[in-house]
Amino acid sequence: MALLMEPGAEPLTESEQADLAGIAAIKEAAAREYKEQGNQFVRMGRKHYAEAVSCYTKAIAQMEPLSSLDAADASILFANRAHVNLLLGNYRRSLDDAEQAIRLSPSSVKAYYRAVKAALALDLLPDAASFCRRGLEQDPANEELKKLLAQVDAKLGEQERQRAKVAQAIAAAKDLAAAMEKRGVKLGKAAYQELTGVKKPKLDEQGVLHWPVLLLYPEVMSSDFIEDFPETDTLSPHLDVMFSESSPSLPWDENHAYTRDAIELYYQGGFGKPLSKSEILRYLLEGTVDSKSLPDGLLDGEGEEHGISQSGAISSSTEGSSRWIKVKEGKTLQEVLQDKDHIIPAIPVFFVVSRKSIFYKDFKAGNWSLP
Repeated sequence: MALLMEPGAEPLTESEQADLAGIAAIKEAAAREYKEQGNQFVRMGRKHYAEAVSCYTKAIAQMEPLSSLDAADASILFANRAHVNLLLGNYRRSLDDAEQAIRLSPSSVKAYYRAVKAALALDLLPDAASFCRRGLEQDPANEELKKLLAQVDAKLGEQERQRAKVAQAIAAAKDLAAAMEKRGVKLGKAAYQELTGVKKPKLDEQGVLHWPVLLLYPEVMSSDFIEDFPETDTLSPHLDVMFSESSPSLPWDENHAYTRDAIELYYQGGFGKPLSKSEILRYLLEGTVDSKSLPDGLLDGEGEEHGISQSGAISSSTEGSSRWIKVKEGKTLQEVLQDKDHIIPAIPVFFVVSRKSIFYKDFKAGNWSLP
C-alpha cells in the first residue's frame, strides 16, 4: 500500500499510484476546506484572527511537501497568513510568510504588498523599498505600491539626514574633546545646572574654546553667568566691566563691599574626579542627538587605558584634599583651567568674595563650605 511506502520512494504499481492520487485528493480537499474556514474567520473580525492563522497553518500542512504543481495555491495560503499576522502585529512572522509566498509565486502582488507593510513595521526600509520595486515590476500601475514606495523613500531620506546629523554631532563632540585633551584640561561631572541649564563649551573656526562661565557669590549663594568666555581672554576685562563704578551695585550688597578693587576669585581645587573619554563624549552629545541613534560601542569604556577614572561622581578625589585656590586675574582662562588641581564641573565655576566683607574672613579661614 502507498501509505506504507518509504518517504521519497516512487510508486511501482498502478495500485500504489492510485492510492497516492487518492491521498493527494483528500489532502487537497482538506487544504481547501481549512483555507475557506480561515477566510471565514478573517471576515468575522479580530477576535477570530488567531483561529484564522491556525486554519491557514493546517491548510499549508496538508500541502506539504510542496511541489511546483501546487506552488501557486500554497503561495496564496502563505500570503493569507501573512495578512492576518500583519493585522495581529506579528510583523516578523508576517514578513517570513510573505517572503515564502513570493518564493512560491514571484508574480503575487499581494505578497509583495504584505512584505512591504511588514518590513515597514520592522523599520527594514531597504527591504521595504526592494519589495515595492519588485512588486511594481509585476504590476507597474499598482497605486498602493506606488504610495508605499513614496512613503519608504521619504523615510529613507529622513534616515539619511538623521545619520548625517548624528555623524556631524559626533565629529563636533570628538573635536571638542580632543581640544580639551590637547590643552590638558580636566572635565568633571556637571554641577549647578539648576542655575545654568545644560551648557557646554564650543570650538570656533580658529580653534579657540569658548566657555560658559558661572560666577557664584558664596556669601549669599547668588550668581552671575557669562555665556561666552573665550579661553584667550583674561578675567580682568570682564570683571572691570561687571564691577565698574558706572555699573549698578549687586542688589543684595547693601554695604557696597563688592567693588572692583576688593573682589577676589577662587575655584575649588582637587574637587571631583575627571570624567573618562566616553563620559566626556556622552556629556558633549547630551541634548544634541538621541542616544539610541549613536553607533554601538561609541560610549563604551574609552579612556581606561589612560588611567582616567570611570566614576563621574562629584566628590573629593582624596579625603580632605579639596581647597580654595585664588585665581590670578592676569592669566587667561585657558591658563587657569590648565592648573593641575582644576577639575572643571562641566563648565568653569568661580567663587567671588570681597575683602571688605565680614564673610571674607570666614571664607579664607576655611569656615565655609558648599551647602
